[in-house]
Amino acid sequence: MESNAVLLESKSSPINLLNEMHQLRLLGHLCDVTVSVEYQGVRAEFVAHKAVLAATSKFFKEVFLNEKGMDGPRTNVFLNEVQVADFASFLEFVYTARVEVEEDRVQRMLEIAEKLKCLDLSETCFQLKKQMLESVLLELQNFSESQTSEEESTAQPSVLLEPKAVAEAGQADCALDPSGSPAARPSNRMAPEPPAAKPKEKM
Repeated sequence: MESNAVLLESKSSPINLLNEMHQLRLLGHLCDVTVSVEYQGVRAEFVAHKAVLAATSKFFKEVFLNEKGMDGPRTNVFLNEVQVADFASFLEFVYTARVEVEEDRVQRMLEIAEKLKCLDLSETCFQLKKQMLESVLLELQNFSESQTSEEESTAQPSVLLEPKAVAEAGQADCALDPSGSPAARPSNRMAPEPPAAKPKEKM
């Protein structure tokens, strides 16, 4: 009797693997590549693992697969026109799948991702830039709406004052009316000439 196959899957294994590789790199253990980065006279060297760089960057994959022979115990790769801080952030990202950078460096991280052909970093930068753009557009929309509501609120009091002005005008009529009674007011305004005018018409 055949037994059914079951799936053994670890959700934490990929994270644990990345964390362990990251720790090995920080300690310099089992590293087999040194990447020298230079930009405008500033130079730094980073040790890493070929397998991690090749798995995350097509640029490094092509370099390592095409190398003819080992220079020694460790391969050396030279990168020009890449800032030291940016490559350090790139390494942290490929080893941990996350990195914290300033907003104004996101574009530079996208550029280094494209230079080194790192698809994961490119997609992450694109998503972040999209979120930042949406956030700016939302702020602009909220600002324009608040400006519109302020303009409307400043325009509304003048509209509200109109009935008040009519009421004040009515009170002024009351003040001119000697009788002061509400019933007499309409008769004062609307009543025709007294009957004494009729004899004039006959004459």
